[in-house]
Amino acid sequence: MNVAVVGTGYVGLVTGTCLAETGNSVTCVDNNPEKLALLQGGGIPIYEPGLDVLVKRNREAGRLTFTGDLAAAVRGAKFIFVAVGTPELPNGDVDLKYVNAVVDGVCAALKELPKGAPGDRIIVLKSTVPPGTNRAVTERVIANGCSHVSVASNPEFLKEGAALEDFMNPDRVVVGVRHELVGEALGELYAPYCTVDRPFLVMAPESAEMTKYAANAVLATKISFINEVANLCDAAGADINAVRKGIGHDQRIGFQFFAPGPGYGGSCFPKDVLGLIAAAQRMGVKLRVCEAVDEANDAQKKVLFGKITKHFGGQLAGKTFAVWGLAFKPKTDDIREAPALTLIDALLAAGAKVKTFDPEAAKNVKAIYGDKLQYASDPLGALDGAAALVLVTEWPEFRGPDFVEVRKRLAAPVIFDGRNLYAEQEHHLLEAGFTYYGIGRGKN
Repeated sequence: MNVAVVGTGYVGLVTGTCLAETGNSVTCVDNNPEKLALLQGGGIPIYEPGLDVLVKRNREAGRLTFTGDLAAAVRGAKFIFVAVGTPELPNGDVDLKYVNAVVDGVCAALKELPKGAPGDRIIVLKSTVPPGTNRAVTERVIANGCSHVSVASNPEFLKEGAALEDFMNPDRVVVGVRHELVGEALGELYAPYCTVDRPFLVMAPESAEMTKYAANAVLATKISFINEVANLCDAAGADINAVRKGIGHDQRIGFQFFAPGPGYGGSCFPKDVLGLIAAAQRMGVKLRVCEAVDEANDAQKKVLFGKITKHFGGQLAGKTFAVWGLAFKPKTDDIREAPALTLIDALLAAGAKVKTFDPEAAKNVKAIYGDKLQYASDPLGALDGAAALVLVTEWPEFRGPDFVEVRKRLAAPVIFDGRNLYAEQEHHLLEAGFTYYGIGRGKN
């Protein structure tokens, strides 16, 4: 099948590449000349494990191409995926200007073409958009003279760092349609990825839009809840790791997204929680739980700095801190809303110096902070002369450091472990002379 994917950001590039991998002819469209030149030259603009290999293979096979010509790409496409950004407005609502611009461009290219049956031409909204967007886009398409073009909603559920696996072997595929033929066409496109255990779910567009927001809100709620309990454990003398095991083995609860840390970040959870709150406000509904989740997460991002400040008696000026992990999670270079940046900002404001290491995200951080930070080429290099090590992102290479070398390099043997990565080794660290702070460890 012929597919056009408009937008080569995280979602668009993964979607286009994976659809090409199953034999479709995919043209990805982007209006950023630098990004387009990179893609056409064989590079990719993001870090996602395995994506570079799939892009290369499908480009060489002729199934995946990149262009800046929107009209040419969509005229020959049955499916036109819209995967452009939906940035957050100051009030937490979603800015749909990029989605609308793409829709207008698509309509300009298609309105003079021969009309067909529902399902012959489908605009597929892959961008995360609030409930009601599909209806508004449908009205926009009709107003632009393209009543023969259908509009479907197809929210993405990709985890950064595991996006290829999530797309190729999804828990489920959700589509929102207004005509049975549109659902059937999308079902055929997604057939290679769906089985009895991985269902293709067809529903109304409003339900599909709500599904995306509700899913992210639930996951964000789990994270904020376990972080709140961890903070209570610190005050009560309880151990969050023991508590987590005690509740996680309850099959109604489970362990996923129940690991305490410095708060959630990334491009989805913060924006989608606020987007859902704003959408609800427009409809006269108050989402008290979601509002509390957002508030709790903002507070959680300050917990590590609070522990550091308390340990040093508020005297941080002139001290150097080693920060391991800058991305909002491992296996990505995405620093959007990353807890590490909140910590770095607070340290710099207190007059401290910061030495950092991240295997993928350092370039993106340097583009923001420049020479305000020091950037080590390896984890141990960030430790030299530092007053403490602060671990923020749990990259695999941080799991088993040589603690003898760590102590030798640090000016003082102090570790602030924002992911409880070394919690099981705490007694060994204490015996080795370290002062160790985790999240929700009680006696800390």
